[in-house]
Amino acid sequence: MSEELNVPVMADYFNAGKQPEILFWVGSAGSFDDRAKKITRAFVKILNKADVNFAVLGTEESSTGDIAKRAGNEFLFQMQAVTNIEVLNAYEVKRIVTCDPHSYNCLKNEYPSLGGKYEVIHHTQFIEELLASGRLKVEGNTYKGKKITFHDPCYLGRANGEYEAPRNVLNSTNAKLTEMKRTKQTALCCGAGGAQMFKEPEKGDMDINILRTEDALETKPDIIATGCPYCNTMLTDGVKHKEKEAEVTVLDIAELIANS
Repeated sequence: MSEELNVPVMADYFNAGKQPEILFWVGSAGSFDDRAKKITRAFVKILNKADVNFAVLGTEESSTGDIAKRAGNEFLFQMQAVTNIEVLNAYEVKRIVTCDPHSYNCLKNEYPSLGGKYEVIHHTQFIEELLASGRLKVEGNTYKGKKITFHDPCYLGRANGEYEAPRNVLNSTNAKLTEMKRTKQTALCCGAGGAQMFKEPEKGDMDINILRTEDALETKPDIIATGCPYCNTMLTDGVKHKEKEAEVTVLDIAELIANS
């Protein structure tokens, strides 16, 4: 993290006998992937701007185990999950916000049966909450008139039924939101989910991320907006494959709001 960002650690809060409003779950991509770190920074900038009392686990945060589970290693998943749950419960965490729909789905739907019961919120839902309550205002018209198309992440949309929050947040930027032909319930996966991110694709006519990028490019966008670091990587690769980097940018919703 750079100097200008204020990122408190949960242990410091706990030692001072305080509880933050939310725990920001950074996730593996947001911690280690250079591109995803920019999304993490953008979201922290938003939290700082809105005066949100938040903390991260820092070195105490481990992988949710989502990828191990999708790849079929239930034993490793449970080991990782139980370790995280012990840490979260020791800190009496109630509310978790994350920029990663994979972590969101895992913490929300798969941790409760192992003893980890929390209110889990995706960052687009939390930004929507901040805008609605007036704690955050989108100033200026950085994206006014820009054509944006939004790609629904599988684990936010079809797995958890959240389609409106990201769109409501994008509408606050005064950009022109254009939907792809496959959208919301019928949206096509970017190809990264289910641990596919970490292996070569099966043989076929076309990689799925190229197909999904074609869907996006048909709307003739200036920006492809995403709400997931893995989708961001897959669609950025797709845009490069189509040699459209000069015309089309792939940005997370947190980055669009932070820039506004």
